[in-house]
Amino acid sequence: MATTNQYPAKAYGATAPDSGLGPMDITRRGLRDDDVLIDITHCGICHSDLHSARNDWGRTTYPIVPGHEIVGTVAAVGESVTRHKLGDRVAIGCMVDSCMECAHCDADLEQYCQNGGMTGTYNGTDRRDGSPTYGGYSDRIVAREEFVLKVPDSLPMAEAAPLLCAGITTYSPLRTWKIGPGSKVAVAGLGGLGHMGVKLAAAMGAEVTVLSRSESKRGDAEKLGAHAFLNTSDRAAMKAKSGYFDMVLNTIPVRHDVTPYLHLLRIDGVQVLVGVIDMLPEMHSGLLLGRKVLTGSGIGGLAETQEMLDFCAAHNVLPEIETIAMQDVNDAYDRMEASDVKYRFVIDMASLGG
Repeated sequence: MATTNQYPAKAYGATAPDSGLGPMDITRRGLRDDDVLIDITHCGICHSDLHSARNDWGRTTYPIVPGHEIVGTVAAVGESVTRHKLGDRVAIGCMVDSCMECAHCDADLEQYCQNGGMTGTYNGTDRRDGSPTYGGYSDRIVAREEFVLKVPDSLPMAEAAPLLCAGITTYSPLRTWKIGPGSKVAVAGLGGLGHMGVKLAAAMGAEVTVLSRSESKRGDAEKLGAHAFLNTSDRAAMKAKSGYFDMVLNTIPVRHDVTPYLHLLRIDGVQVLVGVIDMLPEMHSGLLLGRKVLTGSGIGGLAETQEMLDFCAAHNVLPEIETIAMQDVNDAYDRMEASDVKYRFVIDMASLGG
């Protein structure tokens, strides 16, 4: 049941793989009883946005409005909403719905919903009316109240935005494998995901080493809180750390050989892939006979994502960001592909009002 009329919204989106992003008028649904209307203040830019806008993965439905690192304030609520009230600082991540009934949803793992998967914040299909979902490159959004999270007062809104994807994507595996004081964590890659992995692992009390083939990253690694830097091009240095780490958090976003990082793990150590979504080169399975684990991890569930936001507020863990106007998003995509950002772009949605 919708309790209000639909909401017109300003947005930026793509109409074809080569169209780039441009102004677009969309309509947000009227509030259902359990819905929240949010005035978006900021939206982070994720590499997934670029891949989706350009149909790099071959599953984009156009038109598409990207954006799943969304923060803003509550502008209206449905009749049965109890979690949020007008003016609340809130956030939406990568999903806006799931069945909320299966074993995974009951275990606070909504991102792995067994009944059709989670509903993506963009390029998805609404579970109730079949309409397309549009993301956060917009001035407003409507979402089911359970999927709207609370932004702690101490978190600046702009810096909070990337936590909804880059933050939870790195936080979840660290928590799943119980990283804490005494743990030895290596973070492979130092981009949008990697820099959050360094900050979060360090805040959890782990000894953190950045793995990179680029010596120019050494200074940044130290500034971000890493305790050590290991140049992966240095064979002797890599061999010296064989069997040393409890976890390799692999944030490298392109197809690459994961074998060198398996050598770095102790028995029962784990390499978690959170960056690459592609076929991997062949590897020798004998490496895994040393009881080393190679796995992947997506985002976190709703409870874990709220836990992450609260953790970041309590420990003052904030992403390094560059704020841009909505009109500069295509340039930001090009710069992101060229690794010309330290370390996350965030759109100031006030720029849409001009």
